[in-house]
Amino acid sequence: MLHIFCPHCGELRSEEEFHAKGQAHIPRPLDPNSCTDEEWGDYIFFRDNPRGIHHELWVHSAGCRQYFNATRHTVSYEILETYKIGEKPSVTEATVGEKKAATAGVTA
Repeated sequence: MLHIFCPHCGELRSEEEFHAKGQAHIPRPLDPNSCTDEEWGDYIFFRDNPRGIHHELWVHSAGCRQYFNATRHTVSYEILETYKIGEKPSVTEATVGEKKAATAGVTA
């Protein structure tokens, strides 16, 4: 069973209490009336589906009912961090690459 840390409750909870709501950090068009149908369709329907690090929007639906972001590795399904809406992620593809490079240089 997966346990997820809720940044609002401040504790690990069972995965059954949460629901993923899609990709995080999608900027809404500043002036929707000036968008073309294609631009608006891209905003509404198209999302990234990367292999590796992905930032997602989650809700603690059976708990505090607050939304938050999670950084998840899509291959291993490991949740690397959770953080409140409006905060920046500390784990990115670049920071994971730096960590791998640093550990690859270590000899046993």
